Amino acid sequence: MKKIGLLLMLMLATVACNDEEKDQDLAEVKPKKVERVEKQYGFILNNFEVVRDTVRSGDSFGYIMDKNGVGHGKVFEISETVKDSFNPARIVAGKKYMVLKAKDSAKTAQYFIYENDKINYTVVALGDSIYANKKKRPVTIKKREVSGVITSSLSEAMQAQGLSNLLVYELSNIYQWSIDFFKLQKGDQFKMVYHEKYIDDTIFAGIDKVDAAVFKHSDKPYYAFRYTTDSISGQPNFYDEEAKALQSFFLKAPLNYSRISSRYTKRRFHPVQKRWKAHLGTDYAAPRGTPIVSTANGTVIASAYTSANGHYVKVKHNGKYTTQYLHMTKRAVRNGQRVKQGDVIGYVGSTGLATGPHVCYRFWVNGKQVDPYRQNLPSAEHITNDLKDEYFAHIEPLKKELEAIPFKNI
Repeated sequence: MKKIGLLLMLMLATVACNDEEKDQDLAEVKPKKVERVEKQYGFILNNFEVVRDTVRSGDSFGYIMDKNGVGHGKVFEISETVKDSFNPARIVAGKKYMVLKAKDSAKTAQYFIYENDKINYTVVALGDSIYANKKKRPVTIKKREVSGVITSSLSEAMQAQGLSNLLVYELSNIYQWSIDFFKLQKGDQFKMVYHEKYIDDTIFAGIDKVDAAVFKHSDKPYYAFRYTTDSISGQPNFYDEEAKALQSFFLKAPLNYSRISSRYTKRRFHPVQKRWKAHLGTDYAAPRGTPIVSTANGTVIASAYTSANGHYVKVKHNGKYTTQYLHMTKRAVRNGQRVKQGDVIGYVGSTGLATGPHVCYRFWVNGKQVDPYRQNLPSAEHITNDLKDEYFAHIEPLKKELEAIPFKNI
């Protein structure tokens, strides 16, 4: 019996040991963790040591390269090689960048990737073969419909809908000649059919275009339909349901301004010269650096600096009309350059005889300076009779689409 008992104990011990060994084997056979492959800017980032950063105020391309182990001689060689396609001296504070380094002991920098904006980026190869390629991230276009109602302002109405403030700019740009957006009324309504841009199908990247809109102001509907009449330039404009242009030949103002600080007058006390004299322009106060745009198509006939005007630009629009823009902090166009209505020609400053940031806007008719607010200025060309049938066929489905969107009410 004692022998049988010992035999049973040995068998149980053997089974227990086998179970422990099985448990150990199971513990050892764990699935290996698969590394997620990360792709961006056309690179598999797993293959590199990745440095992500943002250009800070005062940073230079040379400083960033030096910080990442690229010597001064190599930086000079890179700058000279790529300067025609990418100017390293013009990197901007606030822009994101990435440096891809080799996964070796030296961690040699191989690529510099600079985000020009949300969509466009530049890849600079830093190795033996130096080059710079401008590329775009994949963009998806999504069509959207929106309806809103004014309770206090257009911006507030957009925010209430969870919409981008870029739509405020789009609507105000479309209707700037038809509706005074400083005088919107509670209960005014709007509807839009437009397209948004998305990066990688998820990251909002701005407004692509507006197809159609209707803004009901003081119970009057103002329709707007995007349409291109000139196939050569490909430049679209907005027209109403009767094929009339919404655009004016001239913009009302050369910028989004805070206030009119001084109007055209034959007698004003000059704040710098301390004497009474004529002020043959309209001063628009705005923050320094605000973009100044040409109020109509034309040719730049002066882009210069004088002690009185500061940095200024003068544009000839045709044989009858000329405009001038004074006291800029910086000019953005050159003599002889063709500009379109709305093109940025400079930025608000206080150069010359100016006490604060503003633009002095001057207006000539047949060589005589006049007050633009007192002129009966021409509108843009309406759609010609030979294109009207095509235009009406184009806007018919868009108008039906707008009508199917219910107006929002307070």
